[in-house]
Amino acid sequence: MAHIVIIEDEPDLAMGLRDNLEFEQHTVAHALSGAEGVALVAQRRPDLVLLDIMLPDIDGFEVCRRLRAGGATMPILILSARSQEIDKVRGLELGADDYITKPFGLKELLARIQAALRRAEIRAAARTQFRVGDRTVDLLHQKVVDSGGAEAPLGYYETEILRMLFDRQGTAVPRVDLLEQIWGAGVYPADRTVDNHIVSLRRKLEPDPRNPQHILTAHAVGYKLVL
Repeated sequence: MAHIVIIEDEPDLAMGLRDNLEFEQHTVAHALSGAEGVALVAQRRPDLVLLDIMLPDIDGFEVCRRLRAGGATMPILILSARSQEIDKVRGLELGADDYITKPFGLKELLARIQAALRRAEIRAAARTQFRVGDRTVDLLHQKVVDSGGAEAPLGYYETEILRMLFDRQGTAVPRVDLLEQIWGAGVYPADRTVDNHIVSLRRKLEPDPRNPQHILTAHAVGYKLVL
């Protein structure tokens, strides 16, 4: 069972999709516009998104771009009547996992959803453990293990910060993205909350926390992870 968000402005089509997905034991939320869809995904953090291109405000391409820019990693499946190759290429280049042309068969759609969810599970499993210098980060068990086998526990927020930094490794992750994705959209703790967690993470991961080599500060932006 997965949590799925449908971003589709045709109520009848959306209702049909919702009924069939719920019959398959998925939970479903629906947005009628692009802006509403972006907000709904940030709020619900679904396992998969079904995205129409022709929306009444911003189009599906822009929705896909905003979701990926905001750090969303779940599969995005575009459902569109636009069948030209240039549209399919654009959707995939913006980060969509699949592009399905309307009209489509229900069995094919369900099969593609299941395939996308399986791929996402494999990716998620691969992201649960990785090396940072000579230390191993285990996100599943929330700990850091050094080369001698000594373990340092990770708190919930430390774990989620590392998860986001690893998902976007090598690129700067803005503080506002960390706050919105981890603490929740519109919920802002003290200004230095993220910075304080970064200090703690550096103590656990860096050979010299005062001269970090792996969790680097991107001036006036946020932080990035260098493995």
